[in-house]
Amino acid sequence: MEKSDRPFYFMNKTLLVIGFVWPEPKSSAAGSRMLQLIYLFQSAGYTITFASACAKNENAFDLSSIGVDAVAIELNDVSFDDFASQLNPDVVVFDRFMTEEQFGWRVTDSCPNALKILDTEDLHFLRRARQQALKDSSQMDNNYLFNDTAKREIASIYRCDLSLIISRAEMELLTGTFKIDGTLLFYLPFLMDTISEAQKRTLPRFGERRHFMTIGNFLHEPNYDALLYLKEALWIPIKKQLPDVQLHNYGAYASQKVNQLHNENDGFHIKGFAEDVGEVMMQSRVLLAPIRFGAGLKGKLFDAMQHGTPFVSTSIGLEGVFDKSDAIDECDTSEAFIKNAIRLYSDEVLWKSHQGHGFKVLATHFEKHKFQTAFLRRLDEVSTSLKRHRQQNFIGQVFQYHSMQSTKYMSKWIEAKNAT
Repeated sequence: MEKSDRPFYFMNKTLLVIGFVWPEPKSSAAGSRMLQLIYLFQSAGYTITFASACAKNENAFDLSSIGVDAVAIELNDVSFDDFASQLNPDVVVFDRFMTEEQFGWRVTDSCPNALKILDTEDLHFLRRARQQALKDSSQMDNNYLFNDTAKREIASIYRCDLSLIISRAEMELLTGTFKIDGTLLFYLPFLMDTISEAQKRTLPRFGERRHFMTIGNFLHEPNYDALLYLKEALWIPIKKQLPDVQLHNYGAYASQKVNQLHNENDGFHIKGFAEDVGEVMMQSRVLLAPIRFGAGLKGKLFDAMQHGTPFVSTSIGLEGVFDKSDAIDECDTSEAFIKNAIRLYSDEVLWKSHQGHGFKVLATHFEKHKFQTAFLRRLDEVSTSLKRHRQQNFIGQVFQYHSMQSTKYMSKWIEAKNAT
């Protein structure tokens, strides 16, 4: 590409991504999200290094296959400072607030001119607040919301130059309830490819699909809770109405307690890890997602819409995906969930309507080119006026001074202790 042909955002810069874990796009929505961000930065000409202190496993994506350097780093170790100084990145992305807590102060010390971005993935404090309210059988309110995790996560947002927020609902929460300046936030949802009419025509039709399915990393607590809820309250009433139908439950990291839920007599099958999510989606007629707590966007719903698989979910599951004007039922009671699951599985006209609406939502609200240029333009704006941007974020300077100093000296104490 000649220099004159390059778009404005082609930057020839260096990006360091510090991951809490190595990306696993086949295991979790967070892994898919990280790959979307990597591809976005690559489209802008960035040379990318991904670093993590986590051990790799067999589900980790081969980053070298897409031209990304993968580097193992150590927690509480001065070797990271030397690594960061030598790399001297223009931009650093932390994939969760915990990663920023661990390495943010080191990045500030080693490469103070690097633009720091927090990819929140989802708001962890919101998920935990909803989980506790569910355990207490209580209405969610600010008593749950203003928790210790919120204080940590929001402090991390302030310490960074820009935070990526995946859901409009979470943007509203941060700017409204927590009064965070919108200049510190950028709405960047899942970045989806356009589904062509030709692709739609290749998808299996209503009569060619059978059974219900669920999918989700079983280590993720909202997914395990949803599985138990299905087993204990939802599936048997559905099975009574549809006796020949089965429920296939897919997900990575199925533990013994998950596998013990398998019951062939009830048609409740624990299938485990799905090597090809698209294949199992296209075989299934309806996805069930009875998510009772959580945050962010639910990757399983996006996989379903991409493959023409209608779904039944809750208000929390649908949050951030649909507008209020969308005629999608929020099934927050067991009665509503069971009724809608049976109707959607049995009614071909309704099924086709839901499928078509899913295609429309992806094209209207999540088509990647609508967000890519806007994000890279914002990145360019912040980069070129970084000093002024930071001066306008005085609260961030306060958090940088106080909370990061405590993290810094705790880490140095651990480092010294490990050296003895």
